[in-house]
Amino acid sequence: MRRVLFATGGVLLVVLLAVVALWPVYVRPRTDAPHVADAILVLGGAHDGREELGLRLAAQGYAPRVLISNPYERSPMVNRICHGGYSFEVICFDPSPRTTLGEGRELARAGAGWDRVIVVTFTPHVSRARYILGECWDGELLFVDPEPHLSPARWAWDYAYQSAGFVKAWFADC
Repeated sequence: MRRVLFATGGVLLVVLLAVVALWPVYVRPRTDAPHVADAILVLGGAHDGREELGLRLAAQGYAPRVLISNPYERSPMVNRICHGGYSFEVICFDPSPRTTLGEGRELARAGAGWDRVIVVTFTPHVSRARYILGECWDGELLFVDPEPHLSPARWAWDYAYQSAGFVKAWFADC
């Protein structure tokens, strides 16, 4: 019985230390104030307000174009955005692979000659996206976040998912 309690306590301590150590990486990552840029890149993922934020920033004059990552087979919202009429350019692309790495590769291709890009993604993904996109493109990256409200279960999932994604990213070449 003591072994079980000791082991359980040890596991809980490790989990607590991981949560505390990774808090600034996933829960409070460094984000940036938007500034005028060459483009706004909206990374694919949950429809958590990131598409709307990217379009709103472009409408406010922060960039003349919005790149929408569209790795979805059938997303009515993304399809509507990709075919809507805006006062700025909207470029939709299907990243290859359908991951942040594919989005970084597309940024490197499309962003040749650009100096600054505003990247829109959600809170737990900011740090990993900053790392991956920074490996793929040499320009200035400004990260903004729609700050969605996430449940404790979603936070737990994202801690694990983003951590695994970081490990994978360290071994990937852009």
